Amino acid sequence: MIPWTLLDTATLPGTAGRELRLKRRGAEFSIMLGTIELMNSRLSGSEEALATLVATRLAGRKQPRVLIGGLGMGFTLRAALASFPLATEITVSELIPAVVDWAKGPMAELFAGCLDDPRVTISVQDVGRVIAEGAGRYDAILLDVDNGPEALTVAANDRLYEDGGLGLAKAALRPGGILAVWSQGPDRRFTGRLRHAGFAVEEVMVRAHRGKSGARHIIWLARKG
Repeated sequence: MIPWTLLDTATLPGTAGRELRLKRRGAEFSIMLGTIELMNSRLSGSEEALATLVATRLAGRKQPRVLIGGLGMGFTLRAALASFPLATEITVSELIPAVVDWAKGPMAELFAGCLDDPRVTISVQDVGRVIAEGAGRYDAILLDVDNGPEALTVAANDRLYEDGGLGLAKAALRPGGILAVWSQGPDRRFTGRLRHAGFAVEEVMVRAHRGKSGARHIIWLARKG
């Protein structure tokens, strides 16, 4: 078996030495946080569904504005470019500059030029700040910055999933807009918080793989009235 090769590391902001590690084995990439694999280039199904499920539910909007929290390996971004209308404006907020560098460098083939699409703007900053400054701006906010609705990468992400953060996300959405949150598994308390914030909530179970086998992940689709 081909061994893993460490390509680069990136220190997480606001943490005591915690770092992401980008690894490669043949054509396969992995991004690790300690012993936790945050993403793998072989597992794209649920990240793509984060975009396609929302695009289907917002069909008919001719010039939607979409905010993606977390660049990752670009699966959600590429799916959004393929499934939303050509006039869509997509902003990707990525906290860690090295992740953007990896997308343009060692993982450039995986990204297939999507960062150069004129519909895409990359914002290297905290998605929470982008949301807070975007009142009434977005038709969709797609969040995949942790493994679920609690902080994993940086502690500050907790506020995204708390009552105050959900209120800001709701304020940033246009009427009928959707907040979509990716998770490795279910969380009844988070479902309750979404409903308490006034969203109409739908939970969708999707496969990590594109096929019909393998792990299942959860996507919350929370629509603003």
